[in-house]
Amino acid sequence: MTVTLHVCITCRAGEPVLDGEPVPGARLMAELLRHPDPPGVRIQPVECLSACNNGAAIALSGPDRWTYVYGQMTEADAPEILTGAAAYAQTADGIVPWRERVTIFRKRSIARIPPLG
Repeated sequence: MTVTLHVCITCRAGEPVLDGEPVPGARLMAELLRHPDPPGVRIQPVECLSACNNGAAIALSGPDRWTYVYGQMTEADAPEILTGAAAYAQTADGIVPWRERVTIFRKRSIARIPPLG
């Protein structure tokens, strides 16, 4: 089953951005797209995750799974984000055991949202 990695492409991450320059969220998205998608993971740009004070923000979601929102991501985190997303995709409920989570997912979690229904 496919899960979605949502990437806030409008996130300024609290940084001033010059006109015409890509914001941190857009730079993160561009870096993620430079890597192959992990099996079972679809990367989806979104306009805003309302985590502006904690940007750049991403979220992982899937049917019948817990949803996670993470912040303070940068382009340098792209490989670890993709590794974490792959681990999330391999679970039945979205819960990766704590010690098996990538470090940035353990330390930069903003929210955990229960499955619908």
